[in-house]
Amino acid sequence: MSGVAGTLAGLIEDEATRQPDAVALIDDAGSLTFAELDQLVRASAALINDLLGPGVSVAVLGPNHRTWVSLYYAVPAAGRTLVFLNHRLHASELLSMIERSDAGIVIGDPLELDRLRDAGAELPMFDWQTWSDLVDGMTDPPALSKSDPSVPAWLLFTSGTTAAPKGAMLTHASILAAVEASSGARPVEADDVYMFPFPLCHVAGYNVVHRHAHGRPVVLMSGFAASEFCDTVERERATSTSLAATMLATLVELIESEPHRLTQLQSLRSIAYGAAPMPTPLLRRADELLGVDFAQGYGMTELSGNAVFLNAEAHRRGLSGEAGLLEAAGTPAPGVDLRLVNDAGEDVAHGEVGEILIRAAQVMQGYLDDPAATDAALRDGWLHTGDMGRIVDGWLHVVDRKKDIIITGGENVSSLEVEAALLDHPSVARVAVVGVPDPKWGENVCAVIVATPGSEIVSADLVAFVRQRLAGFKVPRHIVFVDELPVTGSGKVVKAQLRQRLSENPELIGKRH
Repeated sequence: MSGVAGTLAGLIEDEATRQPDAVALIDDAGSLTFAELDQLVRASAALINDLLGPGVSVAVLGPNHRTWVSLYYAVPAAGRTLVFLNHRLHASELLSMIERSDAGIVIGDPLELDRLRDAGAELPMFDWQTWSDLVDGMTDPPALSKSDPSVPAWLLFTSGTTAAPKGAMLTHASILAAVEASSGARPVEADDVYMFPFPLCHVAGYNVVHRHAHGRPVVLMSGFAASEFCDTVERERATSTSLAATMLATLVELIESEPHRLTQLQSLRSIAYGAAPMPTPLLRRADELLGVDFAQGYGMTELSGNAVFLNAEAHRRGLSGEAGLLEAAGTPAPGVDLRLVNDAGEDVAHGEVGEILIRAAQVMQGYLDDPAATDAALRDGWLHTGDMGRIVDGWLHVVDRKKDIIITGGENVSSLEVEAALLDHPSVARVAVVGVPDPKWGENVCAVIVATPGSEIVSADLVAFVRQRLAGFKVPRHIVFVDELPVTGSGKVVKAQLRQRLSENPELIGKRH
């Protein structure tokens, strides 16, 4: 993974030299070789520099598309920052991000660009086809210049699980360090064909770079649907993929209802997961059905990807009965330092809960135009993740987001622990646990539940079920049933939206159990 001066586009240039005819990308439109992708990257970078003055960034907006992938490399190759815009956001939010990032143009899906125009956007915009035609006109693009690896290559706004999204600045160096960390924990096999079902606007896109760094093809899905996933694995003979818990649950449900789907997945050898905790019962069901290797990655946007891994061998031990392993996030990748600290910044004792701090080359450069937030997150070289965890027998266990700890009657309750207990109940398909205000206790534990299709479920039964497993103060005092949970494109439940919905509609909470 050398590349031109350790840059993103340099990876593609290296592979185009080493194996020009090898396939780099497969999508609904066909395939691109590394030589073709390299040509796209160089032509796009030249076009960007023709269109924009120095220092102006480029935004991209829309569902997954091959142009997205080429811009991963092309915009940084032009010495600029690629601004990732999430098409699920409101137009007013997108306009704010465009303004904050000093984007000079937006490239994307025509319908999404129309939304921006309707909301008052006035900057130049190019839809996928128009941009592709312009790039095709750059018949003899120059060789790539040596970009500064410390310059922000990607700008991603935090996923929305916090109230105000912040722009995390990721450099060539930090992204490539995340790729290196994944390469050590999840080795890429020589015949790997990787399926990517996540939105490219999320940091999960570093997995695309990870595969390209090893000269392997990426099968780009336009979105995740379990039936389409099975069809595509069969057609492309995919060997590996990454899935969120919600995706894996949907896939398992499809296979259980349509067993013939299993034959379509015979080439699949490994599934990586992250973004949100994987319920152990679901993992066991998936293992029994699929018989593949599993690997978990713990990370975040501010880490340019994943930094802590539970590898396939650890999963095999956990699935064979080794206590506690399947609930662990894993161990730090080589080159990643980990600490757990209390509110005073002091290291906690082994087994005690503390905030997870990480020091590594893959840590972001900082937050865009937000020195206060940057100083709060990056202190003395350590990223303060906002996650709470404990170390047990050398394994990191993520207890909860610091802000998602529920304090009831002076006791701290991990929402993840309560969720795990509820997911053991066969009638609970998905669940999110949040705190709701209570004049006596400060907060009460509230479980928001999506029931298993066809099940008959009673709140009191669930309360009794949890009471048999957890301390009394951890038992949900309120049960709310919903058809679906609000999630980000990467599969994380947006608990801030749940809290807001419950606050605005207190009648949903109902009586206290």
